[in-house]
Amino acid sequence: MNGHRTRQALLLAAVLASLLLAGGCRGRKYENPITQDTQQPDKVLFDKAVRDIEKGRYEVARLTLNTLMNTYDSSEFLPKAKLAIADSWMREGGSHALAQAEAEYKDFILFYPTLEESAEAQMKICDIHYRQMEKPDRDSTHALRAEEECRQVLTQFPNSRFAPMAAQKLREIQEVLSEGEYRVGAFYHQKGSLSAASNRLQALTDHYPLYSGADQALWRLGDSYLRMGPRFRQKGIATIQRIVREYPLSPLVDQAKRKLEELEADIPEPDPVAYARMKYELENATKKGMWARMWGPFSKSPDVSRAAKSGQPAMERLRPTVPPNVLAVTGGEGGVTDVTISTETPASSAALDTLPDARQSAQQGQAGASQAPAASEENAQPAAPAKQDGKNAKKGKAASKAKSNGREKK
Repeated sequence: MNGHRTRQALLLAAVLASLLLAGGCRGRKYENPITQDTQQPDKVLFDKAVRDIEKGRYEVARLTLNTLMNTYDSSEFLPKAKLAIADSWMREGGSHALAQAEAEYKDFILFYPTLEESAEAQMKICDIHYRQMEKPDRDSTHALRAEEECRQVLTQFPNSRFAPMAAQKLREIQEVLSEGEYRVGAFYHQKGSLSAASNRLQALTDHYPLYSGADQALWRLGDSYLRMGPRFRQKGIATIQRIVREYPLSPLVDQAKRKLEELEADIPEPDPVAYARMKYELENATKKGMWARMWGPFSKSPDVSRAAKSGQPAMERLRPTVPPNVLAVTGGEGGVTDVTISTETPASSAALDTLPDARQSAQQGQAGASQAPAASEENAQPAAPAKQDGKNAKKGKAASKAKSNGREKK
């Protein structure tokens, strides 16, 4: 009985929370209003559109803003109106509306690149894909797009007030991407495909050193190298040494030291910078609440609570690498690797006018080859009449002799 009442209370609380969230989204204040107190007609239209956005009447708000932009094409509120159209699409939500919002934000950055709101527009583009990110074992399209757009905030607007926020979001996005790469590498390692595992894990640990599971990745990477034969022994030792030096507070440090002792390798000293960073991460770790732990397995969004809170995120995209057991092709041994195509016209047409046509020479060669057998046949045919003439001459002589003998007898 008590369990049934508890389930009912939890269901009621969930319904009330969803209603409050929906109501809060509908009545939320617009973040980019015009504080100027004036009764100009373009300002009146903008204020009316803002009220419609706050009330959830997004289509009406966009019609009002388009009226403002078409009627008062020299108004000082044009940038605000264009940004408000994009904000209305983003508040509306849904895949179609978010795609429209991204297009509108990009247009705003294109038309007004020097305004302070351009950094905000770029940050909202990052948020669009950040909201649509999925878990590490699912499609990473939006995670890669979010990484690219957040990186754009740091490169295009490094001094804006959105730069620290973009850096943190970029660390969280890269945590999701790193987790996906680690799961693939761990699968290959467990399966016994050591070359594929070392390829994935090496690229992961080199490109995303802030990944929360980098120590686990290094341990599997070192084990893969050591199991691939004596040729990769030094790589395996260097990888395990990285755990002791770059992740001194990892629970794998003692195990890594014992492994190095077995291999008769040097045990490096921990890096003080890495020690301070890991200490800061442990002290400022995000603790998951009860609702997050309960709803996490059913949520579409990834868990970013273990993402780093400090450090410079990677500013380049992870590129595929070559497995370590594949020999690299040195220069001059791989044949032609650079082919260019030119569309330039020749300086003069003298060569075309003076040199013989290759097609005509080929046709003439074929014609000469066909005429040669015919000439040989013609040369061979007169031999037969010559023989016939010889035979006729012999017959004629024999006949003449016969006639002469006949006359003598008479």
